[in-house]
Amino acid sequence: MRVAFAGTPDFARAALERLHAAGFDIPLVLTQPDRPAHRGMKLQASPVKQFAQAQGIAVAQPRSLRIDGKYPEEAQAARQALDEARPDVMVVAAYGLILPQWTLAHPRLGCLNIHASLLPRWRGAAPIHRAIEAGDAATGVTIMQMDAGLDTGDMLLVERVALRPGDTTGTLHDRLADLGARLIVEALEIAACGGLTRTPQPAEGVTYAQKIDKAEAQVDWSQPTAVIERRLRAFDPFPGASSRLGDETLKLWRGQVVGERSAAQPPGTVLVAGPEGIDVATGDGVLRLTELQRPGGKRLPAADFLRGATLAPGARFGAAPP
Repeated sequence: MRVAFAGTPDFARAALERLHAAGFDIPLVLTQPDRPAHRGMKLQASPVKQFAQAQGIAVAQPRSLRIDGKYPEEAQAARQALDEARPDVMVVAAYGLILPQWTLAHPRLGCLNIHASLLPRWRGAAPIHRAIEAGDAATGVTIMQMDAGLDTGDMLLVERVALRPGDTTGTLHDRLADLGARLIVEALEIAACGGLTRTPQPAEGVTYAQKIDKAEAQVDWSQPTAVIERRLRAFDPFPGASSRLGDETLKLWRGQVVGERSAAQPPGTVLVAGPEGIDVATGDGVLRLTELQRPGGKRLPAADFLRGATLAPGARFGAAPP
């Protein structure tokens, strides 16, 4: 089976590596154009491109696949590359570009997507973040037959994963990437024998995982403690929850729900600062911050953070500097 692949970040690279290791013929990889990265802002190839090039797989990086769009020459070149690759199927994982109808219909078996949720819950761009933020008890991976809608295609394989109490987007991402890589190999092996069964998604239970906006990173201390704690984990490693303290904006990486607060203390007020953490009043209780980061600094346990800072009860997170 000839498998074209479309993907960009580490989540997609895990699947490409597994497909390559399983012996599938991969004549072409589509991935996003190189982007500026890190402090030097030098152009950097995507994780998918890095692996493909290391294996000698042809790579195309169009900015769009729409023949009638802004970059028609690039789209035409990608179409020609797919024509020459003659794929039986295309696997898509976190590619980042919309696939127009000509792309969906190009391989004889269509395009199969690795989606990191239990569809129809969390269609869209950020299903891992949103599952943690919402406090879902479980998520998973759906292998989906792509159609023209936003993650609306028929389901081919589904596997459920329980969320762990301390899961961050980083830890859950890695588990789901491994699962997605395994499931797509399984799906293609079944497809090669003509045994894949398509199941339409239920009409009930549809939710959308909107793309993460950096503005969401600002902690609203008037929210319930459990909501804030989940958001800290949902935004780890990107974009990182944050809050102003004095004249600095700190990254807040870990927290624990520890109890109730006095109604006299406004949300964001530091109640206790000690080796176990920094207790901060919330809308309905207390969140103990256990890992923080100063601008330009490293992520530190609260005890180490406090060695370089004097933080007395009564200080206020989220307040403007005096």
